[in-house]
Amino acid sequence: MSKYYNPGRSRNIFKAESEEPFKLSRSKIELFLNCPRCFYLDRRLGIGRPPGFPFSLNSAVDLLLKKEFDLHRVAKDIHPLMKTYGLDLIPFSHPMIDEWRENFKGVQYFYKPANLILTGAVDDIWVDKKEVLYIVDYKATSKDEEVSLDADWQVGYKNQMEFYQWLMRQNGFEVSDTGYFVYCNGRRDAEAFDAKLEFNIKIIPYKGNDAWVEKTILAAKKCLMLEEIPAADLECDYCNYREAANEKETAQIPRTGRSKTKTIISEKNKVKKSKLKKIKIQSQLI
Repeated sequence: MSKYYNPGRSRNIFKAESEEPFKLSRSKIELFLNCPRCFYLDRRLGIGRPPGFPFSLNSAVDLLLKKEFDLHRVAKDIHPLMKTYGLDLIPFSHPMIDEWRENFKGVQYFYKPANLILTGAVDDIWVDKKEVLYIVDYKATSKDEEVSLDADWQVGYKNQMEFYQWLMRQNGFEVSDTGYFVYCNGRRDAEAFDAKLEFNIKIIPYKGNDAWVEKTILAAKKCLMLEEIPAADLECDYCNYREAANEKETAQIPRTGRSKTKTIISEKNKVKKSKLKKIKIQSQLI
């Protein structure tokens, strides 16, 4: 078994009969939005999706940006990049800032209606002269075209921003609807590598709306309380992989051995049979 993946997790599993608050991270809420089945398998049954390998260069950019903005946090002055974009903001100083940015801790809030503790690790927070906070997220990539937030898949970035805004508001802070993405784009037009990678950095404002957050949390809790696994999502690559693999594996079983494998059911057939059921369940959840 890979040291990076445990397909039979026994910790951090939701138990419907427990009265203890259960912790859900921002990324798990996003997983629910993407595929309730994968979310249920992960949080209720302990079978998470196989993880991708970490983006080490992105993590390095993230860490260095935090160090850089921390210098201005201590000095309580404006970062040159903020001046370039005409932002009268400074990095927010708070005793909890390091914990808020730490994975597996982050900003936390106990949402009593669902008996859930919601968490999310922010990259940074800026503040204006009126003590209004602005959530900041760092992104890194490398492509020839200008960076933006226009791609369909970037809806996850926007959800992330809005969830952080909601978390900070629940903790009693005044938070602007406007957040900022500090987007670093690795340059490809240099004549040589010369042991360094240079970036063009762009600050992209985004006006969020967290109205979806609470109803999604409640829907995720309803999903966790189900006694049956939700139907596969037709747009989920992981579910589609399992469907295709199970179909091929079932087809390869010798006729003489089929009596021993009656419990193997094609995921494809299950999806077809539960299509209407899924629509009904989803309409109840959201």
